[in-house]
Amino acid sequence: MLEIKDLTLKYGQSQILHGINLTARPGEVTTVMGTNGVGKTSLLRAIAGRHPYAEGTITLDGTPLNHLNAYDAARAGIAYVPQGREVFPMMTVGENLQTGFACLPRGNHTIPTRMFDLFPVLADMIDRRGGDLSGGQQQQLAIARALITKPRVLLLDEPTEGIQPNIIQQIGEVIKTLCEEGEMAIILVEQFFDFAYDLGAEFSVIERGEVIFNKRSEALTREELYQQVLV
Repeated sequence: MLEIKDLTLKYGQSQILHGINLTARPGEVTTVMGTNGVGKTSLLRAIAGRHPYAEGTITLDGTPLNHLNAYDAARAGIAYVPQGREVFPMMTVGENLQTGFACLPRGNHTIPTRMFDLFPVLADMIDRRGGDLSGGQQQQLAIARALITKPRVLLLDEPTEGIQPNIIQQIGEVIKTLCEEGEMAIILVEQFFDFAYDLGAEFSVIERGEVIFNKRSEALTREELYQQVLV
């Protein structure tokens, strides 16, 4: 279980996150929602080691992480799929996938066939350059690259942004499959309400860098969550 307590984050003199508390459990999606600019991406970047946090703790299965950079976060078992995907455009699909080897022992430097079971299109495009893929195909590639690191926690930042509906459905099915396996905790930042509501087991709404609402799905109605997101 990933547990975040009293996390604060600053950009220069500006404080972006104010004492965030969040829990992500294996086999579940913890969904983080809110309007643009409230700190959702900053929260994921802090967890992923992309930006240092000022105060608070991040623990995984009771062990404090205190990671200072993205490499340490990846070694600890945290994989991050950023908004914008960050696919290497001049590298092939296969080469993009291989970049996920960086935090793995040398003996694990092979692309699991499971990646192609989850995302069949990648097998057909293994030699195609990442920059030649559609947005939806790039998103599938970015998620597969993250999964190659064998994460215990998967962070997804706006995975449906700019993607065609059929690919959104495929990504949703992959997330459900990962949850059913029960080994990975997933934190999803998402603006597409129906997608988020369908997948989430726990929901947190952030406003101005603070969690203003947190509930489990079984104690929550669709209308209640929708009203909170509209605030």
